[in-house]
Amino acid sequence: NILQLFLICMIIHCTTCLPSESSSTATENTHVATNGLPFPWSKLRLPNYIIPVHYHLLIHPNLTTLRFNGSVKIEIDVKNNTNWVVLHSKNLEITAATVLDESEANLFDKALPVLDYPPHEQIAIFSPTILTSGEKYFLYLEFSASLNDGFFGFYKSSYKTTEGQTRVLASTHFEPTSARMAFPCFDEPNFKANYSVRIRRGPSHIALSNMPIEHTVELDNGLFEDRFEASVQMSTYLVAFIVCDFKSVSKRTVTGIDVSIYAVPHKWHQTHYALEAAVKLLEFYETYFNIYYPLPKLDLIAIPDFQSGAMENWGLTTYRETSLLYDPDVSSTSDKLWVTMVIGHELAHQWFGNLVTMEWWNDIWLNEGFARYMEFVSVEATYPQLKVEDYLLDTCFAAIGRDSLNSSRAISCSVENPTQIKEMFDTVSYDKGACILHMLRHFLTDDVFQSGIVRYLRKFKYRNAKNEDLWDSLVNTCSEEDFTSGQYCYSDTQATKNAYRFVGEHIDLKKMMCTWTLQKGIPLVTVKRQGTKLYIEQERFLKTVQPSDPLWQSMQTGYLWHIPLTYKTSHSNNEMRHILQIKSDVLVLDEDVDWVKFNTDMNGYYIIHYDAEGWNVLIELLKVNHSAVSFKDRANLIHNAFQLVTAGRLTLDQALDLITYLKSETHNVPLLQGLGYLESFYKMIEKRNIADITQNLKTYILQYFRDVIDKQTWSNEGTVSDRRLRSELLSLACDLGYTPCLEKAKHFYQTWVTSNGTISLPSDVTETIYMVGAQDENGWQYLLEKYGVSMSEAEKCKFLAALASSKDSSKLLRLLELGMEGSVIRTQDLSTLIYTVARNPAGHFLAWNFVKKNWNKLVEKFQLGSFSMRNIIIGTTAQFSSKEELANIKDFFDSVKDQSSQLRVTQVAVENVEKNILWLERNLETLRMWLQQRLN
Repeated sequence: NILQLFLICMIIHCTTCLPSESSSTATENTHVATNGLPFPWSKLRLPNYIIPVHYHLLIHPNLTTLRFNGSVKIEIDVKNNTNWVVLHSKNLEITAATVLDESEANLFDKALPVLDYPPHEQIAIFSPTILTSGEKYFLYLEFSASLNDGFFGFYKSSYKTTEGQTRVLASTHFEPTSARMAFPCFDEPNFKANYSVRIRRGPSHIALSNMPIEHTVELDNGLFEDRFEASVQMSTYLVAFIVCDFKSVSKRTVTGIDVSIYAVPHKWHQTHYALEAAVKLLEFYETYFNIYYPLPKLDLIAIPDFQSGAMENWGLTTYRETSLLYDPDVSSTSDKLWVTMVIGHELAHQWFGNLVTMEWWNDIWLNEGFARYMEFVSVEATYPQLKVEDYLLDTCFAAIGRDSLNSSRAISCSVENPTQIKEMFDTVSYDKGACILHMLRHFLTDDVFQSGIVRYLRKFKYRNAKNEDLWDSLVNTCSEEDFTSGQYCYSDTQATKNAYRFVGEHIDLKKMMCTWTLQKGIPLVTVKRQGTKLYIEQERFLKTVQPSDPLWQSMQTGYLWHIPLTYKTSHSNNEMRHILQIKSDVLVLDEDVDWVKFNTDMNGYYIIHYDAEGWNVLIELLKVNHSAVSFKDRANLIHNAFQLVTAGRLTLDQALDLITYLKSETHNVPLLQGLGYLESFYKMIEKRNIADITQNLKTYILQYFRDVIDKQTWSNEGTVSDRRLRSELLSLACDLGYTPCLEKAKHFYQTWVTSNGTISLPSDVTETIYMVGAQDENGWQYLLEKYGVSMSEAEKCKFLAALASSKDSSKLLRLLELGMEGSVIRTQDLSTLIYTVARNPAGHFLAWNFVKKNWNKLVEKFQLGSFSMRNIIIGTTAQFSSKEELANIKDFFDSVKDQSSQLRVTQVAVENVEKNILWLERNLETLRMWLQQRLN
């Protein structure tokens, strides 16, 4: 083949045919394409000498053969003279490739050769003549592939109609690196371009994409081609297209945006709440960001098979059914809050992520941290009755749980390959990102924070931004006119002039925030009070390493945060503030006080440790007058105390003494926080079969909290907070075998079974009723037979949790096998099922052994680094607490080293077990003695 020989010669000998930045790779490169020829590009990141401008994309999925084919014509901007175009493609068969000139005429008579390098998911197209810098070209490719069996790229999904017929649809999920599985593209977030999409479909289906349909053409073969309007500039991971037979409801916002909710036809009645919420939240964001939503429509669609919670594709947001559909008859108040928050999250992305996108995945927190935080800001403003602020503390508690391990990472950290990128979508990016933004907003005030992020969005709209760009925008105080005239008004000089003043102290905001985003971990601030002086000192907070350990010093070296401290005293009406920028400092109070409480309302992201007297005074305060501090402060004290116990810095009996006041607690957040710790101790000790402590802890919980348990009604009455408390308390009481709870649940269950499942149960306690019913043979079998038959996804979740609560290990194994098989229990629910079975003492080892046995199948289904795989790994190991179990985990991870070595989550799993081992060694005897004293 003359062309192939010429190609080899060009690769080996020609340096002018390659871009200047990689010309050395012509002779040094050892990467070999699938056809045996050298591949011309050696890096994971694409070269920057070809820039995509506009994609003209045609897609035709065949829902019978489960394949798709298509073509893409990409307008490209050539920055350097080159013979090569390198872009992404994964599992696509490229059937034709050529380059067109500015008039869209073929430059070559024959199809061009395409080199494929699967390890980097890249292809290279060779042009026999040099593509000249500054000239306009089009790259034209034809391709085909099977619809993916998983949850990424262009994949197949299905559902059953009420008559039992199976219907197939095709949907996309591209974030972070799967657009390349649907069409050849420059699949990196900084290659923004416009998209003109055409989709071919049958007459019984509809097609959806990011933009509205411009017009539809009927083709000769009975097919229709929907041609969509050209999109705004956006990254490849935000492109979306779907072919389905769904129904929708629609409404127009006050600014003229058409909002539609799509779902499978028989669940259409569950879409109405989402429509109301989406319209309200979209209108809120347009006002808050002071930037109109830039597209003419916004679709929200519930996909039957969906791995994550939702995805923010611009103009076509996709959701798991539980994250979008709400059935007032069976959905609980928690379900309603979840739907509202997920919609709030995805709509926030239309600005944070879509309008302004991070330059590279190391700064994904700029998307996810903001969207997570805006959930709370938006829902608090639009649905105050949902009390969403109660859940912000839980978000920060979750972040601290991860961040206090040495296996944590900085919010912004280096990533290169797809597995590393997927792992960035974790609690650090989402939850810690949200919590430091909350701290920053409280520090700057709401108005300053809001105006700063509006500046950020306006300056970088339709572009990409880095971590420091956000801080520059918050520091800069230029006027709006500077933006409308296209000026950049930020400068380093101005930043110094405009440094924020914080109670008289000049603050370099950029320097301050970099201490929170560029180093991992969370600070511990110790407070010692001597008269009117407060001696404060910061260090890195770690749960698994103590000051006496040899590794301690190396894990502390170089860590320093700029901490915006807040505190109140027994004699202060207002919050006091101080920035701790050095290792230690001294604060002087105006007068003698009875107590000091730092981190007011837990607006800051740090742990506080008081001296012995400081803790004793606060413990006594809660017993005598707990309302002297806010409910957030009370929850914060409980959380800090038990975190310090885990780290070996506070004794367990002190923390347990602290929560004895809970008998008089009236707010659900601190009450559930304290109960949550007792329940977690019970679960861990129950799994270790330590009979006396297990029984005594159960007795203590039921005796001490009996009054508040007995007050709960089996109904849907009350506020959102009341209903959340009821759901949690009755679930715990029945789980601990509290007789009145079990009898009530059994009565409800039998009544429900007698009606053949036709009566409505109180939605907030339905899961508890099912769990009690599932404990006998007939009850479990009845639930399994009813599972999935014309029920909502919220109802399915409750059934699955109940089935997984059985104490019969053979039933649990059957469930796991059904989940792996994927027809009765959907594959999307498998990771949650494994996690739920692992929490059950009867399924503890069963779940872990199941994961080990089916590791390769699970990786194939969910992809290494995905949320589902992380959930499976953490979920099955989190309750292990012995050295034998630790060795078992390490041995298994060693046996799959090629995969596990790529994952940060395996380190987290190991460290979690080490933490549990240390906790039991330090605290088991203390807990035994404390319970004996209390019960006597």
